Amino acid sequence: MSDHVAGHKFDHTRATLLARLRESEDQAAWLEFFNIYWPLLVSVSRRSGLSDPDAQDVAQDVLGAVARQMPEFRYDPARGSFKAWLLTVTRRRIAYHWRHTEKERHYRQERPPTRTGETSVMERLPDRRNDPLDAVWEAEWEQHILEAALRRVRARVTARQFQIYTLAVLQEVPIRTIASALAINAAQVYLAKHRVGRLVRAELRRLSKLAIDAPDG
Repeated sequence: MSDHVAGHKFDHTRATLLARLRESEDQAAWLEFFNIYWPLLVSVSRRSGLSDPDAQDVAQDVLGAVARQMPEFRYDPARGSFKAWLLTVTRRRIAYHWRHTEKERHYRQERPPTRTGETSVMERLPDRRNDPLDAVWEAEWEQHILEAALRRVRARVTARQFQIYTLAVLQEVPIRTIASALAINAAQVYLAKHRVGRLVRAELRRLSKLAIDAPDG
């Protein structure tokens, strides 16, 4: 993947979107938020070991928490980022589901702590020290925000232009190989790569423009 894509750190959520979420009637804002964060929350929950139904329950619980907090949302640079707050809520909901599923209860009954006192990874989720969920969250955050940007750009360009960008940038296929396979010249490849790349970079900046502070509570 090229540097302009790989180098982005998606640490931020736009202030304008979260401000719009404060208005319960702004269905477009909620749909945009859902489309960006639902896949992220489900994927992180599944990678933590939850079943797909439980992962979707976690995502629904987290989005419900966001909805409850939005009416009192205030921007405050002294508080933590929205990304960190969302991780905290997600961690708590994952831990809750593990504690309240038959799978975890059976695991605890059938596999007691070892002589060293070791417990399951999921039982340690609320403890931020050496939490494996942090690395999962960071990787999934970057991947899903990138995918959201690519979905938006794909709707704005031709199928051929997006195909060229995918081959040249995401799959790193040589320019000559792409030109030969698609029966076009190298200049057309460069042009499509540049145009779509510019739109992707703009969308990534739009999705990660401002640091947003956690809602109160």
